[in-house]
Amino acid sequence: MSLILSTDTSTKACTVSLAVNGEVIAQRAIHEEGFSHAEQLHVLMQATMSEAGQDWKDLDAVAIGKGPGSFTGLRIGVSAAKGLCYAMDIPLISLPTMQVMCAHALQLERLPTNAILRPMLDARRMEVYTAAYSRDLSEVSPCEAKVIEEDAFMEELGKGPVYFFGDGMEKCRQLLEVSANSHFIKDIIPGAESMARLAQKAFDSKKFEDVAYFEPFYLKDFIAKPPKKMV
Repeated sequence: MSLILSTDTSTKACTVSLAVNGEVIAQRAIHEEGFSHAEQLHVLMQATMSEAGQDWKDLDAVAIGKGPGSFTGLRIGVSAAKGLCYAMDIPLISLPTMQVMCAHALQLERLPTNAILRPMLDARRMEVYTAAYSRDLSEVSPCEAKVIEEDAFMEELGKGPVYFFGDGMEKCRQLLEVSANSHFIKDIIPGAESMARLAQKAFDSKKFEDVAYFEPFYLKDFIAKPPKKMV
């Protein structure tokens, strides 16, 4: 039996789940407009462990959504995960945020075998973080920061159905509604409950990160800006 604690903090949602052999037995989440991950993450972790009646010493691994996403959120989540793994001498598993979103979409929708999944996270203005996956969660196109224009995905749409989802999809949906092959799935986030089976698969194949040197996948360089009240 493997007991894996998963967490994703790449968006405004802060989510935690606990799974046994890939099946979720407890979970907690907050969805707030402002970021409160630093204050809430460890509280959610403790509540999840308590709900399941599990002790920290029984954990076999910790899984983290590695990004891309919010720079601050990713740093908080990865720091917490690394701290737990170091303290308990257990493996660290990282999962691509885009793939976790696809897993969530597949939990909600029955998609055709030739479907292309296009998760999108808002990267401000008309830019999104996006990647393409097949229905078996294999990466078809690598993650990138992409400015969405009307013809952005015409080649993919010409080949078959493409399913768009995530908060990046919501803001540019009008530009994506250019083909009968364009489909949209609402309310998809990179939540920890969608990480359980992916984390178990990584655990079984011993696909672990170096706890000391692992860093989030930011995709873009962080650019520090002065607080608004100082501008």
